[in-house]
Amino acid sequence: MAQTQPTILVKDIMTRSLISVDSSATVNEAAKLMEKAKVGSVLIMEKNVPIGIMTDRDFAIRIAAHAYPIHTKVKQVMSSPLVHVSPNDEVWVAADLMYTRKIRRLPVLDEDVLLGIVTATDFVKLYTVCNREDTRKAYYHALTKIFDDHNEETVASY
Repeated sequence: MAQTQPTILVKDIMTRSLISVDSSATVNEAAKLMEKAKVGSVLIMEKNVPIGIMTDRDFAIRIAAHAYPIHTKVKQVMSSPLVHVSPNDEVWVAADLMYTRKIRRLPVLDEDVLLGIVTATDFVKLYTVCNREDTRKAYYHALTKIFDDHNEETVASY
C-alpha cells in the first residue's frame, strides 16, 4: 500500500519574527525599522490588529515615485486590505495566492492575531529540501493553474 506524503502547512515554513508599527508611524520610522531588522516589510497595526503592510517595493513605487515626504503616515501609503493566509493552509494555497495577487510577502493570521509571514524566500528554502514527489506536486499544481487561467481567458473572450 502506497504511503501518503505529509501535507506541508503554512505554519511549517512561515517566519515568526515580525516587524510592525502603529498606523500613525511615519514612512521614515518604518524604513528605519526595516533597515535595522534587515527585512523587506513591516506590518501596519491598529489596536494590535494588522490592517496593512509596507514593503520595500511600496517604498520604491509609491513613496519615491510620487515624492511623498518622509513624514507621510504609513496608513496613507500601505498596501491594504491585508491579503493573508491561515497557519493551517497548505503551502500551495499560499503560493497560489501570492502568484495570483502578484505579491512576495503574505502575513499569516489566526483570526485577527498575527502569527508570522510567508515570503518568496520561504518558498525557495522549501523547494531546496523538497523530495521528488513534492516537486511533482508543485509542478502539477503550477501546470493546472496555468491551464485554468488560459481556459478562463478563452471562455471570457467568447
